[in-house]
Amino acid sequence: MAIGPDRRTMSRAQAANADIDVGLRNYMLGVYNYMCLGVALTGVLAYLISSNPALVQTVAGGPFKWVLFIGILALGWFSGKIIMTGNMIVAQGAFWLYASMWGALLAPMFLIYTDTSIARTFFITAGMFGATSLYGYTTKRDLAPMGKFLMMATIGILIALLVNMFLLESSGFHFILSIVIVLVFAGLTAYETQAIKEAYYEGDDQELQTRKSIMGAFMLYGSFITMFVWLLQLFGVMEE
Repeated sequence: MAIGPDRRTMSRAQAANADIDVGLRNYMLGVYNYMCLGVALTGVLAYLISSNPALVQTVAGGPFKWVLFIGILALGWFSGKIIMTGNMIVAQGAFWLYASMWGALLAPMFLIYTDTSIARTFFITAGMFGATSLYGYTTKRDLAPMGKFLMMATIGILIALLVNMFLLESSGFHFILSIVIVLVFAGLTAYETQAIKEAYYEGDDQELQTRKSIMGAFMLYGSFITMFVWLLQLFGVMEE
């Protein structure tokens, strides 16, 4: 007599799990869609600006490039507060502004490197990003300890970049640093993907889910673009 109720209980549990899986899949798809649109916006803006050398000099050359650099760092630092607690329009705008500033900052690279090497590096980046993000999504291992270490490492990387830029000016150190940055942000991609996945289960309010999608896209976008930039410096072929 107990077989019927047990089967009904199992069916209800399976249905609940299926609903969660569908909801999680849609949620992660939303995150990746946001991120891909951000990458597309960056690429389009970088290309359009690079097609006008005078605009490149104005937007990404001289003192204004530092405004872009500081703006990107500031948005990255305060993104959590802006996106998760601010006005929804502001939250959306922060992501698109972030992608736009990266587009302006990367415009000179379209003049420095060949189109072929830019395209090749993009696909290499996409492959690395896809592999590490898939690992973060599927692994049962808790990546939180690794993520905390890697986030601290990014501070050290920033300091090392500034030291090399203004004091050392060493091409060898720059090369080693490029490899370290790619590895660190590949690891961060796995950690961020797992964190984004786990955040899905923390509250089911629609607005909150939308905010989490934007925040997740912001995080993954930053890691993707950073890997692309430094892989391009490693493997890119300069225009003659």
